[in-house]
Amino acid sequence: MRLRWLPWLVFIAIAGWGVLLAQKPFRQYGAMEYEDFPLPADWNQPAEWTRARLRYRPVFALHNYRVPSVQWTVDYPRSDRHLLQGVRRLTRIDTRSVEQVVDLDGGDDIYNWPMLYAVEPGHWNLTDDQAGQLREFLLRGGFLMVDDFHGTIEWNNFAAGVRKAFPDREIVDIDNRDPIFHVIYDLDDRYQVPGLQYLYTRSMFEYDGFEAKWRGVYDDRGRLMMAICHNMDLGDAWEHSDNPVYPEKFAALAYRIAVNYVVYDLTH
Repeated sequence: MRLRWLPWLVFIAIAGWGVLLAQKPFRQYGAMEYEDFPLPADWNQPAEWTRARLRYRPVFALHNYRVPSVQWTVDYPRSDRHLLQGVRRLTRIDTRSVEQVVDLDGGDDIYNWPMLYAVEPGHWNLTDDQAGQLREFLLRGGFLMVDDFHGTIEWNNFAAGVRKAFPDREIVDIDNRDPIFHVIYDLDDRYQVPGLQYLYTRSMFEYDGFEAKWRGVYDDRGRLMMAICHNMDLGDAWEHSDNPVYPEKFAALAYRIAVNYVVYDLTH
């Protein structure tokens, strides 16, 4: 009787091994702001969840100045590591201590990571193929959070990329009653989270991004598959949450938003 189960056990073991082989190994990249950033002691310990960061090719000169090719690395990896620590502490999710960098390269690796984060997507330059794969990722159940882009010019370039991926769907304001604002924390009283420039200029906004906007794209079942944080900089808030001169109220809201988004992704 026991031998009857042997082929199935072998099949399951091979299938599980195949999934592990399909995941690209962790790699730390050079970044705009940090080089040789220290790895956590447990960086290579397996866990049930981590957040993926999207690597993309930027437009050349959106604001009439040359944008570096590593624009996708803004705040990386310090903000990623701080956020993952926060998710560990504020939830019971078994969270890896390091992020995963992924590409819209036509391969299958991106489908191994349920939550994708893109920083400064107002500068992204998606090809038709990349937009198509982003669409496929989201319709399969993936979730994309975008953050740290500001003003009309960056919005228009970001929205052009979304239209490539979803010409049949609208970007809409997320209603305060949406579960994403209540799944863990009640976030009815949200406010603009500024970047580090606030410490020097006391300005809450960049360019003409005067008002924070929480927007999104839904699938046919009413699931929010793209959460858009426009005219705010949650990445800076996570990055500088251990900086004693960065206001705690901004960092606290940034973590609450992130925790809600993570738990929403895992439960919807």
